[in-house]
Amino acid sequence: MKVVYKIVSVVVLILMFSCKTNYYDKSMVIANSSLNSNEKKELVLENKKVVNDTSFVNLKEYSNDFVYDMKYATEDNFLKSKVYDCAECYMRLKTAKALIKANSKFMKLGYKIKLYDCYRPVDVQKRMWKIVSNPSYVANPSKGSIHNRGGAVDISLVDNSGKELNMGTPFDFFGPEASHDYKNFPNEILENRALFKKIMMSAKFQSFDSEWWHYNLKNAKLDPISNFKWRCE
Repeated sequence: MKVVYKIVSVVVLILMFSCKTNYYDKSMVIANSSLNSNEKKELVLENKKVVNDTSFVNLKEYSNDFVYDMKYATEDNFLKSKVYDCAECYMRLKTAKALIKANSKFMKLGYKIKLYDCYRPVDVQKRMWKIVSNPSYVANPSKGSIHNRGGAVDISLVDNSGKELNMGTPFDFFGPEASHDYKNFPNEILENRALFKKIMMSAKFQSFDSEWWHYNLKNAKLDPISNFKWRCE
């Protein structure tokens, strides 16, 4: 019976790790009295490898509350070219946790985050640079961007019917109107942008001056540039 109880306890823990909106917490293992100290240590180390705060994760595995329109996995973008092999939204776990927190605040107001771009491997950055070799539009892959570090997202907001809030310009509009400092808009647009920025900053994101849709997780620039790639099914 004791062995069976241990097996059941481990299965329950694994199921807890796989819940769509929960991420690994070693305290759940440490508090389990059915495991001895060596078993606890082994289980903690095993799962920390998978869900360390800087690990890359698929946002869809942590929440079903986002809307996706992954522009660079299509030709519907300023490059007029598909540069991702498939449409997935990966980022570091700490970025995902912060984004889920922001989205929960938006949902209380009747909105959801819509994602256009997430983590971007350096090889994809090189593809983009080959098409548009202009640092005003594409970060030079030799320097990399926060997208290459897994700490940046390109996003907007939609209401409960799926309609995007009016932010004044489309995504990837490279004119002065896309800047947070541009004020020559009706109050509705200015209020939408102000709400967007306020809540994102409350979840420890920083805005990017010239692009209302781009947000970086605070201190994400300290993470290394990565060429991690996900498998396309």
